[in-house]
Formats: sequence, C-alpha cells, structure tokens
Amino acid sequence: MGTNTFKNAQGTNITSVTSIYTAPSLKTSILLELDIANTTTAVVETSVQVTDTSASSTSYLVKNAPIPSGSALQVISGQKVILEAGDIVKVTSSGAVDCVASILEDVN
Repeated sequence: MGTNTFKNAQGTNITSVTSIYTAPSLKTSILLELDIANTTTAVVETSVQVTDTSASSTSYLVKNAPIPSGSALQVISGQKVILEAGDIVKVTSSGAVDCVASILEDVN
C-alpha cells in the first residue's frame, strides 16, 4: 500500500534535454505542478516531455513555449499528469531555465 509522499523535483540552468524526475519502480506518481523560470536576459523557448517507458513513447506537454526574461511558465497547474513506474519528465530550453515540479509519489 502506498504512502502518498509529496516531493519536489528541481533542475537548474537547464539548456539541453534534462530528466528532472523519474517515477520509482513499482510506484505510480502524480505530477501536480511544474513551473519553469527564465533566468536569462532574453526570451527562451522551453519544452517539457513525458516518456512513457512501458509504451516506449515520448509526448510533449508543451513544445517551444516562449518565456520572456524574468518570467515563468506554469506548465502544469490545476490538471494532473499520471506517471507510472519508470516514466520520466524531461525539460529542455534554448537558454538557461530553472524548474520545480511538485509530485505526489507512491499513490494507491
């Protein structure tokens, strides 16, 4: 039986494809919120993908979304993304960004 653990997953200075969270084996997680902050002095384009390892497929949650300098993008807010064991959340950007993901892990 799951313990419903709340976790934060973070990434800093992301410019290339970076895995920020992988759902633990034998556990289901829920991605509750994902915020990305532009830490540069120019507009950046940011993408977020989820890899479903059991289906061997990767899908975009957002692709090349522009984020102005000093601004942030709420990629996930209000809706939820289910992550099965081994699923991976990946972030990439054309310039340095920081991100924070709020996750409910080991869900029943």
